Amino acid sequence: MTTPGTDTQETDAIAELGEWQRTLRAHFPIITAHPELAYLDSAATAQKPQSVLDAVHTYLTTTNANAGRGTYPWANRTTDLVEQARDRVKRFLDDPAPDRSTVHFTSGTTEGLRAVARDWLPGLLADGDEIVVPVADHEANIAPWLEARRHLAARGVHIRVRPMPYQRSSGDYDHTALAELAGPRTRFVAVSHVHHVYGGNMNVHRIRRAVGPDAVICLDAAQSVGHLPVSVADLDVDLVVFSGHKAMALPGTGAVWARQSRGPRFAPGGWSGTPNTVGIASLTAALDWLDTAGTDRIERWTLALTARLTEGLRHLDAYEILGCQKSLAADSSVQRRQGIVTFRHNAVDSGDLGFILFSHGFMVRSDQHCQGGAGERTGSVRVSLHVHNTPEEIDRLLDVLATLG
Repeated sequence: MTTPGTDTQETDAIAELGEWQRTLRAHFPIITAHPELAYLDSAATAQKPQSVLDAVHTYLTTTNANAGRGTYPWANRTTDLVEQARDRVKRFLDDPAPDRSTVHFTSGTTEGLRAVARDWLPGLLADGDEIVVPVADHEANIAPWLEARRHLAARGVHIRVRPMPYQRSSGDYDHTALAELAGPRTRFVAVSHVHHVYGGNMNVHRIRRAVGPDAVICLDAAQSVGHLPVSVADLDVDLVVFSGHKAMALPGTGAVWARQSRGPRFAPGGWSGTPNTVGIASLTAALDWLDTAGTDRIERWTLALTARLTEGLRHLDAYEILGCQKSLAADSSVQRRQGIVTFRHNAVDSGDLGFILFSHGFMVRSDQHCQGGAGERTGSVRVSLHVHNTPEEIDRLLDVLATLG
C-alpha cells in the first residue's frame, strides 16, 4: 500500500535519519533474529539493545553482591553502582539542581506512584485539602491517589479528589478549565506526560501555570522516558516516576525522582531491603545507550512513523482512530502522536484483530489498555513504535489492515 499523502517533515526525517536508524536497529538481537516479525508494542515494554544485555552479563559475572551491606570489593562496587545510578538518572532527566533532589529505585511506575501516595502524600495533606487526579489516564495513576484518600479518611483527614478536566476534541488536559478548578486548597496534581492510549503529549509544561506556584505536580513518565527528551528543568514538576523496562532496561526496575522543594521531603517508608542491583545496572546502561542514540532523534523518528501510520489509517473507512482527529493527516499542523496509535475495526473484535495481525507477523496490544474509569471502556488495538521500527513495517501493516476493510 502506498501511503495516500506525504508530508515534508515526515519524509525529511525518514530520509535524514534512515542510516542512523538502520545502525541502531542492528543493536537489538531479538529484532534482528526475527526479521519476519514486527514488534509494535514498545509502550508495554521496550526491547533491549546489546549493550544493556552486556552490562547485565558483566555485572552478574564480575560484581554481583548486595549493596550497602558488605565491605569486600564486590559489595563496595555494587554500592557504588547504585549510588552512581542515582546521579545517572538525574543527568538523564536534565536535573538543574542535582544536589537538592533525590532518586529512589522501585520495581516500576506503578510501585513508584504507590510509594508517593503511601509514604509521602499523607504528610502533605490536611483536612479539607484537594488533589487533582487524571481519571481518564492509566489506572496506575489513579488508584494510588484514591487509596490514599481512603487511608486518610480512616484517620479522620478528609480530602477532596477533583477529576482532571480534559478537552473532548483532543484528549489533552483542559488547562483553562484546570486553572478555573484549582484553588488555594489544591495541594497536589497527578499528570501523565504522554497518554498511553491516545499517544498525545499532555503539555505538562502548562500545568504549573494553571495550578499556581505552590501545588505539587507528580508526573507519570512511563511513556516518555526513553522515547523522547524529558527535562525536569523545563517541566517544573516535583516528582517524576518511570519504569526501566519501558526505557530499555530490565523488568522490575524503575525510579522516583523528587525535586524536594515543595511539601515534605520524599523518602520511602519502612525498612529498605535489597535493591534490584542487576536491574539498576541495566538501567544505567540503557540510559547511556539512549543518550548516545539521542532521544531527540528517537522522537523525530517515531513521530514520522506515527504520521505515516495515521495518514494511511484515516483513508481506511473501516477503522476508528482514537484520540485527536485533527492530527491524523500527514500535513496536519496539530501536535502528532508520540509513537502510539490506537484504533478499532467497525466489524472485527479487537482481540480477534490482534490475533489476525500476529498471523501476519505483527505484535500489537489488543485490550482495554489499563484505562481509568473515565476513559475508553471498549477494547482496541494499540500500535506503539520505537527506534527499531521501519517505514516498511508501517506500510506492510497498512496493507494487511486494508484487506480487512
